[in-house]
Amino acid sequence: MCGIVGLLVKTPALRERLGELLVPMMIGMTERGPDSAGLAVYTESLSAGHKFSLFSAAAEAFNWGALVENFDKHLHARARCEAHGNHAVLVSALAPEVVRRWLGEQYPALHVLSCGRSIDLYKDTGTPADVARRYDFASLKGSHAVGHTRMATESAVTPDRAHPFTAGEDFCLVHNGSLSNPNGLRRKLEPQGIHFDTDNDTEAACRFLEWRMREGDDLENALHKGFEELDGFYTFLIGTEDKLALVRDPFACKPAIVAETDDYVAIASEFRSLAHLPGVKHANIYEPAPEEMYVWKA
Repeated sequence: MCGIVGLLVKTPALRERLGELLVPMMIGMTERGPDSAGLAVYTESLSAGHKFSLFSAAAEAFNWGALVENFDKHLHARARCEAHGNHAVLVSALAPEVVRRWLGEQYPALHVLSCGRSIDLYKDTGTPADVARRYDFASLKGSHAVGHTRMATESAVTPDRAHPFTAGEDFCLVHNGSLSNPNGLRRKLEPQGIHFDTDNDTEAACRFLEWRMREGDDLENALHKGFEELDGFYTFLIGTEDKLALVRDPFACKPAIVAETDDYVAIASEFRSLAHLPGVKHANIYEPAPEEMYVWKA
């Protein structure tokens, strides 16, 4: 059992309050996911270069300043880094594969949580309130965000196994449920050169859908393929640079509720996480149908 939350703001003024509105949504899902939590927020897209959300699991404080100095020295390219404790967002004009390869060689213990032009991602162990306070989620700004609170059932409680999972660029997924065929998906994808970082079943779904998009599908067609290939019980919430998407399996046994107004679209596993939102009393509130796609554009 896990908790899912998502928020897409239609009114530009609400972008300043995205994190402020999301924190109570996540805390409302604490009982559904007390062991770890995460949030992917989509900000204004970079005009050039890419952002990399990084995480250090070391007990001692990581020296992010030294990383930037080494980056400049070895790659002969400027980078900037905004640190948040054991998380940081690194920005570079170099190609993503160059940055990933260098990080893997020089800092193999670091986790690259996300890459893209607009996504920033934070995830860690602890209650949703603890994680939100640790990384000051309330101050985050952007157009849309995807959050998750985890109750682990099939893999260890570690920051890298927390949700959201990412693949490719500006693509993330959170999951409530369990898949019965993640190993089959791995056997299908690994010959395509796709590397897996964890044993979490959600990572298999994330990498499958992003692989379909790299093969030429748009998001909607990739989700159609998912209905054919992903076996199990699931509610998925997916974020891309300009979209938020929600799907449920054919049995729809994992809960979800949507509240939509002229100002926002909000999604949660239970209504209590939506009750504080402005104007929710007048929102169009509904339960998503099984095996249907709900896609909103930022």
